[in-house]
Amino acid sequence: MAWIFYIILPLTGLFLGWAIRWLYARFQLTASEQRAERIKQDAIKEAEAKKKEILLEAKDQVIRDRNQQEKETRERRAELQRYERRVLQKEEAIDKKSAQIERTEKTLADRERSFAEREDALGQEEERYRAELVRISGLSVEEAKTLIIQSLENEAKHDAQALINKIEQEANQAGEKKARDILVTSIQRLATEVTGDVTITSVSLPNDEMKGRIIGREGRNIRTLETLTGVDIIIDDTPEAVVISCFDPVRREIARVSLERLISDGRIHPARIEEIVAKVSRDISQRIFEEGEKVLFDLGIHNIKQEAIQALGRLHYRTSYGQNVLQHSREVAIIAGILAAEIGGCNRELAKRAALLHDIGKGVESDSDLNHAEIGMDMARKMGEDPRIINAIGSHHNDIEPSCLESVLVQIADAISAARPGARKETLDNYIKRLENLESVATGFTGVDKAFAIQAGRELRVIVNNELVNDDQSRDLVKQIAKKIENDLRYPGRIKVTIIRETRITEYAR
Repeated sequence: MAWIFYIILPLTGLFLGWAIRWLYARFQLTASEQRAERIKQDAIKEAEAKKKEILLEAKDQVIRDRNQQEKETRERRAELQRYERRVLQKEEAIDKKSAQIERTEKTLADRERSFAEREDALGQEEERYRAELVRISGLSVEEAKTLIIQSLENEAKHDAQALINKIEQEANQAGEKKARDILVTSIQRLATEVTGDVTITSVSLPNDEMKGRIIGREGRNIRTLETLTGVDIIIDDTPEAVVISCFDPVRREIARVSLERLISDGRIHPARIEEIVAKVSRDISQRIFEEGEKVLFDLGIHNIKQEAIQALGRLHYRTSYGQNVLQHSREVAIIAGILAAEIGGCNRELAKRAALLHDIGKGVESDSDLNHAEIGMDMARKMGEDPRIINAIGSHHNDIEPSCLESVLVQIADAISAARPGARKETLDNYIKRLENLESVATGFTGVDKAFAIQAGRELRVIVNNELVNDDQSRDLVKQIAKKIENDLRYPGRIKVTIIRETRITEYAR
């Protein structure tokens, strides 16, 4: 029986456990369904509330939109009413103006008819008076008209000429005084040396024995020096001095400095000469560039190409009638700048630049037969300079006509720098004699009335008798004068010969 107890008791326990579990699960399921039902009911209630709320909000929005639309409609209706009133007012004003215009047109038409009637009456009176005047004066209408016009024209010409003469006299007086004041002010403001530099062409020796050492055995030393420098070394009876001769001032300077260094060093033989000349050539080339840069820095001029700086530097070793050409160019630039500032109306910096470059053709190494103004023009054109600068360079000796005020200023400044006291070595007597010789060459030809040397002897202007010399003969005459000047006179550069042939008739009214 015990085993039954041990079997039935666990089975009973299991059954009871399962029954309890099933009841518990059944109870739990019922509670979840009830909770879900409550949630569902709550959600339905909440949705109904939301629906009512949304419906209320939609009704409120519709009411607000309707009110806004009614407000806008009222405003537009009021605006249309105001616009309608303005249109009506404008129409009334236009009607009034139309009526006024019609009245004015009617008045004008009446006046036009009145004027036409008066014009016809005046025309008849004019014809009557004209016929009477023709009968009294014995002149036709065209003759009387011509006589009156001629009288008025002569009177107007006389008054105009009198006014022109008065203006010219006043302008000449004022212009001369103003020009004199400007030139005096410019010259007074120029601070420069009174005398110009002269290139040294002789070398002093410590003793006469040095001449033999310079010549060397069988003349090899002097030949080497002459070959390397391209100069002629003259050794004569002059005590303790030798003379260096060369047309190229740079070569002459290289030879002078080389010879002085050789004398100072004491070692004079071909190898040493070659070494010294090469070193001096480099030094002179460097100094040429430095001199060009120095004058540009002093004048405040920039953007100049290297070949132009070299050409300016070579002007340091060139002279014209004893006046250093670089110093002369610097003076001309200063004077041109002062003149430009005094008179106004022109570019001061451009005038200074053109004045500095006006003689740059003298520093260009060229075998061309052109004069220095033409060479300078070509160089400036290649460097891309301003056309006014090119014209100023070419016209500073009147080889071409000046085309701008800066060119005229360069001419004036060039003349002032060359004419200042002590600027040039040539004496006044020699200068006057040279001009007289130039003029006498021209006056020796038949048909020449007068001859004038201008531009410091660079130009000769010849006035011929127009009855003795015609145009074709003038062309032959100018060639003959130029040929005679070439054969009989010695002069630097070239001389421009101009023949003037004119007929001048003068009448005085008293």
